[in-house]
Amino acid sequence: MSAAGLMGLTIPETFGGSGADYVAYALALEELARVDAGTAVTLSVHLMIAGAILRLGSDVQKSHYLPQLAGGDVIAGFALTEPDAGSDAASIRSTARRSAGGYALRGRKQWCTNGGYAGVTMAMFRTGAPGAKGISAFLVDNALPGIVLEKTTEKLGIHTSNTVDLAFDDVAVPATALLGAEGEGLNGALSALTTGRIGIAAQATGILAACLEASVKFAKEREAFGKPIAAFEGVSFKIAQMATDLDAARLLTWRAAARCDRGERFALEASQAKLFASTAARRHAAEAVQIHGGYGYTTEFPVERYYRDAKITEIYEGTSEIQQLIIARALLGRLE
Repeated sequence: MSAAGLMGLTIPETFGGSGADYVAYALALEELARVDAGTAVTLSVHLMIAGAILRLGSDVQKSHYLPQLAGGDVIAGFALTEPDAGSDAASIRSTARRSAGGYALRGRKQWCTNGGYAGVTMAMFRTGAPGAKGISAFLVDNALPGIVLEKTTEKLGIHTSNTVDLAFDDVAVPATALLGAEGEGLNGALSALTTGRIGIAAQATGILAACLEASVKFAKEREAFGKPIAAFEGVSFKIAQMATDLDAARLLTWRAAARCDRGERFALEASQAKLFASTAARRHAAEAVQIHGGYGYTTEFPVERYYRDAKITEIYEGTSEIQQLIIARALLGRLE
């Protein structure tokens, strides 16, 4: 991916990147996910952090990190979730206490994507009072003393995506590690996740495209009762709906990406794209297994992997329920 320029896909050319827009980003991630969803999310998170540095970072941070990320010399990771703080990110407990010349980071982070081999991690720590305003973002060198890789998580799917638990035991970072203003870290994380949702929507779309491709091929080749199973409406109707939902997922994703590229608000559209594409990927991955029958339940055919990979797209970077909440609030406002 580095040799192809993908690791710096959305990083400006001035920092060694390809300077592509987010429509190109969506296209690339869909195509990667069509082959391997774990590889797609590895790149998605890497570029999500690069985008956060581009938006929030100081000139020094940009000039230091972005060329390394663009060239693939360093991979970026993300650390927000904690054992007791998932969707309710404002309740994180990990702390960053001021020390001589910087901060001391302490706490435990769970499900850190790319965390096992990241060179730099965007991590959230509490610098102030409880609540969203007390959280700050830091760019942390993963080689620093005091960072312990506690566990590599074994997952249902996306096995090619690295997911770990990281412990921070009074990790000393300089004041220059602060990304953006102190107390604005959660806003920075949520902003990064909004862009990242375009990537997850594209990932789900890619899984769905793979399901369609495999299902069409198998339905034409597999015969039952003297004819291809594609001739039976019980199969062909599943494929027709799969193709229709694929186009819908693609168009929703491209719309969100295009609004992002134009500098327009796109949070609502990104949530709609992620919600629809992830739901469709999970549903049609199950249908792809059903079309393959007993073969679909074996590792001889890839649809069992698509089925396992699809589910996570409804969970990470904001669950489907969180996406529905975002969409509802955009339309109705906060009613509580």
